[in-house]
Order: sequence, then C-alpha cells, then structure tokens
Amino acid sequence: MTDDSRDLPARRADWTVLDTPVGPLLLAATDRGLLQVAFHAQGAVLRRTLTRLAAHLGTDPVEAPEAPSLAAPREQLAGYFAGRTRAFRLDLDWSLTEGFTQEALRLLATSVPYGTVTGYGELARRSGRPGGAQAVGMAMGANPLPVVVPCHRVVESDGGLGGFSGGLETKRRLLALEGVLPAPLF
Repeated sequence: MTDDSRDLPARRADWTVLDTPVGPLLLAATDRGLLQVAFHAQGAVLRRTLTRLAAHLGTDPVEAPEAPSLAAPREQLAGYFAGRTRAFRLDLDWSLTEGFTQEALRLLATSVPYGTVTGYGELARRSGRPGGAQAVGMAMGANPLPVVVPCHRVVESDGGLGGFSGGLETKRRLLALEGVLPAPLF
C-alpha cells in the first residue's frame, strides 16, 4: 500500500467472520476479489483490522455475510477446514501488498501445494533472491491472505516452524490438517 492510495476513490469491501477450527477468521472482499483474511477476528483484533481496512479503502468495510463477493471464499475455506478443498480457486485483491512482499506471496500461492512445505531460504532462492530468507520471513508476516496464500507452509530450514501471524499453535493445526504434522493429541 502506498500513500498515494488516499488520492484514489473509496472502494467498497464486504466482510464477515467465519467460525473455523482455528478460531474466527475475518474475510473481507472487494469487487477485485478476497482482500483480507485475519485470525482471531473478535474484540480488539477485529476492530483494529476493520480500522486498517477502512484506512486502505477510504471507507468503512460493510458487514455483509451474504455478499456475493464472500460466497466463494466462505465456501472454499469451509471446504478446506473440512478436508475437501486442497487448492483455492479465488480471485484475490492484492492491493494490501506491493513489491517483494507481493512477489514472494504470489510465488508461494502458485508453487507450494497442499500438504507440502518449503523453507524461507528456498522460497528466497526461487524468487531470485538467494540469501533473502529474512525478507521472505517478513513477507510471510505481512501476508494479508493467510490460509488462502499458505504462509503456514513456509518453515525453517532446520525443521522448526518459524513464525506465524496466527500463532504457532494455529500453524501446527493447519499443517496437521494438511497431513504435514501429526494431529495434536488433545
């Protein structure tokens, strides 16, 4: 996002909260596609996320659970958590990202399929930036579309989980859902 976005006309985004096995997810979509997925979407986290979206859009997002722009994201995410959806086929609004962050996230979305993982360094090499593992980590941390753009599939080269905006327990649960890690016992 750049400061010149304030000079653009306001854009509408519809939003809803989807209850999932990893907690409530905020979904926000514009006419371009899914704009935001946010973990822990309740209370202060929900208010902060909506405030940031309003600043980006130039107008308040509209709570509209039945909006056509949210139908496919709701359906596909529900399918993902039920084990039916392995690849998201959604239009994405990338306007919350730019530069290397967007480049790394787009590469991730198209090259790391369900049930697999890659390392931060490997993704950096594939993006043409060997030695850029830390930059990839920052890009993953700035991902406005987690789960759909699967930053949970990026791990440390030594087998550690690395970081995750939704918390490490959420990352473990997503990787267990995809069969990468064993499911938690309780």
